[in-house]
Amino acid sequence: MRCQTGRMTSTELSRLWPAAGLRVAAGDLELRWIDDDLLLGLADLAARGVHDDGVMPFRVPWSRGTPEQVARRVLAFHWDARAKVGHGELVLELAVMHAGTPVGVQGISGSEWSILREVETGSWLGRAYQGQGIGARMRALMLHLAFEGLGAHDVTSTAFIDNAASNAVSQRVGYEPDGVERTVRDDEPATWRRYRMTRVRWEQVREANSALIGAPVEITGIEPLLVQLDG
Repeated sequence: MRCQTGRMTSTELSRLWPAAGLRVAAGDLELRWIDDDLLLGLADLAARGVHDDGVMPFRVPWSRGTPEQVARRVLAFHWDARAKVGHGELVLELAVMHAGTPVGVQGISGSEWSILREVETGSWLGRAYQGQGIGARMRALMLHLAFEGLGAHDVTSTAFIDNAASNAVSQRVGYEPDGVERTVRDDEPATWRRYRMTRVRWEQVREANSALIGAPVEITGIEPLLVQLDG
């Protein structure tokens, strides 16, 4: 059913594109699909900064530039990512809501999903919300979605060796080391660490991650999404 303005309602959108109805909630923390209204808020949040000047924690330096440039990159990335929800390529970029306020983004992405069942996590937090333990909780919540909701076999993560916060989160939630890799950052050689969470490892650390999340996890809209991924 359409509202009086002619815009598609959230119920109709979720019926046609089930990923739009996905919600993962645990106490004061929630991961949810990013609609345009929420995306504008996240773009503004990113434009106000997500890391110190002079450092670059990301493979693609999207967070560097004027506030307008950063905001536009956030918009463009998410508009492109929305369509990539299928059995071949799976990209789920979800807003992180803390006590009802958008504080960042937690995503997963992977190719050949129906065969490999493997995804990589990626995330960012607005600077005002860093150092409060939210980063570890939102990663644990995404791992719960990946393994318990989507049926993932493996979840990986990478971080440059000088990104202490990201490395600490991966270690805290229980990823196992998966080697190092040399790459290029800002036209100079750099090294990042790889981490892997297998389903066997997840079974070992699931209880500890539940305690880290701090509340029972409720996943909404997963059944239609699984049908979409198998389609």
